[in-house]
Amino acid sequence: MYTPPPFKSDRAASLAFAEARGFGLACAWDGNKPVASSLPFYLTSANDGTPRAAFHVARQNPLVKLADDTSPWLLAVNGVDAYVSPDWYVSPDQVPTWLYQAVHLTGPVRTMSDDELAAQIETLSAKFEDRLLPKKPWLSSKMTAGRLQAMKKAIVGLEMTVEEVEGSFKLNQHKSEADYTALAEALAAQEGADAREIAALMRAARPLAFAAVTVQHKQTTTPEERNA
Repeated sequence: MYTPPPFKSDRAASLAFAEARGFGLACAWDGNKPVASSLPFYLTSANDGTPRAAFHVARQNPLVKLADDTSPWLLAVNGVDAYVSPDWYVSPDQVPTWLYQAVHLTGPVRTMSDDELAAQIETLSAKFEDRLLPKKPWLSSKMTAGRLQAMKKAIVGLEMTVEEVEGSFKLNQHKSEADYTALAEALAAQEGADAREIAALMRAARPLAFAAVTVQHKQTTTPEERNA
């Protein structure tokens, strides 16, 4: 992943982002062309602390034959993104750009045993069911035994040993405070949810810049304007 220094995310933050997203694009090379599938996953760690990404695919998926525990795969995890208009900056001579968050996990992938797959199904569903609380979590025990067994036979569990972690959180960190805050305010005013979320991330990354803008705004407005 090409990442200019201002946007480079450290390893811990990149892994935390990937785990929080829990959805990515698994990519492998079959010798002639890339093969990829979008899928949910979760992260665990080996005894030595090496991250591992667990996921599964349909048994007929071409990726299954490429899980040789040797050849490296790429698991690309993207967050929200937003277009930036040059007109939103304070400074002149700006160009259009795109802000985003992305993490790439790279490493060999192995096939899981049937017992490991059974545990993975429970762990993966629990991860996302927890986000729906107070809804009562779905459990595989709600399925009939025959149907559950048929479903398990139709999929293959896979696990990546993550050897490389790369993160790029491009939030215009290299811009001046004036341009940075002006851009965040413009994004916050857009209709798209992604643009507004990028604006929130920018605020969280440089809170002091926005505190200064708030103070300046109060100093340049009358009490009547502030109370309007």
